[in-house]
Amino acid sequence: MTAPATVLATPNPQADARSRPLHEFDMSDPRYYQLDIWQPYFARLRREAPVHYCADSPYGPYWSLTRYQEIMQCSTNHIVFSNAGNGISLLDVEEQDTDRRGFIRMDPPKHTAQRKVVTPIFAPSNLKNMEALIRQRTRDVLDTLPRNETFDWVEHVAIRLTTMMLATLLDFSFEERTKLTHWSHVAVANLADPDSPIRTEDERRTEMRQMAEHMRGLLEERRDLPPHFDLISMLAHNEATRDMPFPELVGNMMLLIVAGNDTTRNSMSGGLLALNEFPDEYRKLQAHPELIESTVPEIIRYVSPAIHLRRTATRDTVLGGQPIPAGAKVILWYISGNRDEEAIDQPDRFMVDRPHARQHVAFGAGIHRCVGDRLAELQLRILWEEILPRFPMIEVVGEPVRSYSNVLRGIRSLPVRIPG
Repeated sequence: MTAPATVLATPNPQADARSRPLHEFDMSDPRYYQLDIWQPYFARLRREAPVHYCADSPYGPYWSLTRYQEIMQCSTNHIVFSNAGNGISLLDVEEQDTDRRGFIRMDPPKHTAQRKVVTPIFAPSNLKNMEALIRQRTRDVLDTLPRNETFDWVEHVAIRLTTMMLATLLDFSFEERTKLTHWSHVAVANLADPDSPIRTEDERRTEMRQMAEHMRGLLEERRDLPPHFDLISMLAHNEATRDMPFPELVGNMMLLIVAGNDTTRNSMSGGLLALNEFPDEYRKLQAHPELIESTVPEIIRYVSPAIHLRRTATRDTVLGGQPIPAGAKVILWYISGNRDEEAIDQPDRFMVDRPHARQHVAFGAGIHRCVGDRLAELQLRILWEEILPRFPMIEVVGEPVRSYSNVLRGIRSLPVRIPG
């Protein structure tokens, strides 16, 4: 996340994607996603080099997986493709940087033991218990929105709803919940972004340690109290996590905060944008609200809020016909796998009634599949169940401002208007 971006100076991405030599393709540049011009480049890679080697990038050499099939094969083989060691993103984690050891950066058995600690809060029975609270908060937020006036959907809806949900999951002070949003922004900030809340890795490390110190205080308090059904209490009372080293606490809290905030927030904004880009689909959904059931996973597929994750090859192997050496950095481009023509019918279309809508890789797969996937779907389902009877239309009235990131497909602001 700290590497400088290469220069994108093309006025015509379609022509550039056709003419540029494949060995020059480096999809690590965050501006592909900030400018939303990534589609033709990944389309060509899927056709001509679905397992592609980039020899020179700001992050060092890496292999790209761009098709659904190879992404699934890699995701479901944690023995050959490991999450441990150098981390889960394009940026290598130096051995001395021990502040990023969450369970997502582990392999079994330690990964399994720590993941099991937090899994119960996302169980169907508990989600059912939380549904009334999520619905009431959603209604409260939507009922405050202005009519016939432009406002920022991200600020007034997406951030508010996801921050409240994250504070509930952690049983974090509601009055201080904006700290969670700030920490999430710091954790994923790209230092080359002029709007980054931090300027150096030392600043990030300092803020993340301050966050973890705050969380450690809460853990110690709850360790002495009867077990309660929140993530911090669960971590405090389970043998696998109650005495975890401080670096693991930092990593796990970063994971829970980012996963509980950024991905759902960007799906809330990206889904509204997609419906405006495909007005016939918006009208179809308005006429048939029962299609919310397939619309929600279609939003998550189409938006692909996590652009990529990374694995490291533990041994010499072959994937998609390409030999991959031990130690290689292998990037799973979820954003491309979700547009794979061989796996998904008309993948560049947004379809509210898409058959098999859950056939996507936005949540990953295998042992590292997103632990909160059903909660994300629940929040989106309730949001649209409350929007449709309340507002005949929510119009996007300006261009979205997208994040400078190759990790998260974020939307920083989205100007909208509710006619009325």
